[in-house]
Amino acid sequence: QVQLVESGGGLVQAGGSLRLSCAASGRTFSRNAMGWFRQAPGKEREFVAAINWSGTSTPYADSAKGRFTISRDNAKNTVYLQMNSMKPEDTAVYYCAARRVSIISLWLDDYDYWGQGTQVTVSS
Repeated sequence: QVQLVESGGGLVQAGGSLRLSCAASGRTFSRNAMGWFRQAPGKEREFVAAINWSGTSTPYADSAKGRFTISRDNAKNTVYLQMNSMKPEDTAVYYCAARRVSIISLWLDDYDYWGQGTQVTVSS
């Protein structure tokens, strides 16, 4: 059974940093596109960042550009999201997702596997 497990969320002050991890099990995702999404209270789930299998293509949402970095370690079957210069508007539940294919997508409906989410709260 495929599982994606996020970790690293928590409470941070504005301007601080967090690194989220997403560990995959049940199969290898070394050739699959992966992504991070987030959902704030009362809002729809939105795209944050994605990464192709080799890590050479990493699109970001405008809100994440210049502050967040997505990366992956295929040997560990793990994807990361480094978040710097965090803002209160980054407060959300962050979800890791994986596709069955290697092609990146910015659309949540294109993702086949999802983690349970990890809460990130940024205080002002």
